[in-house]
Amino acid sequence: MTAHSRRIRRCGVVMIEPREEFELDVAGLFAGTQATRARVRMVALAPHAGDEIELDEAEVAALGRLGDTEWVERDALAGRVPDAVVERLLAKGLFIGDGESDAPMRARDDTVRGVHWKPLSAVAHAFSRWHEAGVDEDVRITRHRTLTELIRESGPPPPHVTSRAAPEARQPLPAPRATAIDAILARRATCRNFDTAGTLDLARFSDLLQRVVGCQAEVEILPGTKALKKAHPSGGSLHPLEAYLVVQRVEGVAPGLYHYHVTTHALEPVATLEPAALRDFAMRCVAGQDFFADAHALLIVTARFERTFWKYRSHPKAYRAIVLEAGHVSQNLYLTATELGMGAFVTAAINEVDIEDMFALDALRESPLAVLGFGPRAPAKTMLEFDPLGKVWDSDALKPA
Repeated sequence: MTAHSRRIRRCGVVMIEPREEFELDVAGLFAGTQATRARVRMVALAPHAGDEIELDEAEVAALGRLGDTEWVERDALAGRVPDAVVERLLAKGLFIGDGESDAPMRARDDTVRGVHWKPLSAVAHAFSRWHEAGVDEDVRITRHRTLTELIRESGPPPPHVTSRAAPEARQPLPAPRATAIDAILARRATCRNFDTAGTLDLARFSDLLQRVVGCQAEVEILPGTKALKKAHPSGGSLHPLEAYLVVQRVEGVAPGLYHYHVTTHALEPVATLEPAALRDFAMRCVAGQDFFADAHALLIVTARFERTFWKYRSHPKAYRAIVLEAGHVSQNLYLTATELGMGAFVTAAINEVDIEDMFALDALRESPLAVLGFGPRAPAKTMLEFDPLGKVWDSDALKPA
């Protein structure tokens, strides 16, 4: 089959962003009129392609002349789309061909279609992932600026509380009754000071995994079809989340990378790394947040999207339900770790691409949503922690209470 007779169609998901950028206007600068000028670039966001793709006007127009469902003989586009434009869009992966050379991009496009992504969700997911990023490199993260500096730059934050009625219209509620969970909630705080000289005992490590991500029951609802009961809600009771671990200092567990098997409550070895390489990967997981990389174990929460999308196909709420589920898991980890006398954290500032590469994950099928960590706290506080109730740290001695 010749190149000019093969069939083509548009990729399954692509969105175009008109992106305004400013560049130096040398002539205007010397003329004393303006130092910069605006330029609008047309950028294609296609999840299967992986990278942003710049388009010219002819390419943008061509994308609107070919559908994404039916295969069309290439010759049928003659007179409507210049052949050079067709070639460029095939090379960029926005037109999909049925030839042998098109197979890699066609397979990626087939994955997007086969997993049943909602287009908006697929674009948001694909283009919010980080690769080899560090929080110190992101100017939008204010880690090294004081609150005074931030307010001076950006103005005051939105009000810390809101009201929808006059004070006299509010109905007071009875004082909460004290229960056992109150003490746990009071001590629940993000940990930035882990004991890097000590190890986490195997018993608490095991307890936490079983309570937070383990299976409490396995039920065969139809022959060959099983459902799981876990300690958190899940959209459609499908439980698409998976747990991977970076074990650094856990008693009885060799340092390395693992997958947690939920129904057998067991670790599945993925890779053994030398201490320096393991630490480096932990740092990449949390985008250079060294205080989080100090945790005895990192729990990487991923989502198997096709598990949820199997039922909720191209549904506008399906991706949101998965993200909400990851939030439930992180809160359960905080409460469990606190009850067991450990510190915990959760962060969304993660390098998803690096994690996917290390664990051999296809981002369109399974990808990290958050990295959680846990382990014994350090004997003294060297990094700032938010503990307004003073239940974790003795502010005078800077030791755990």
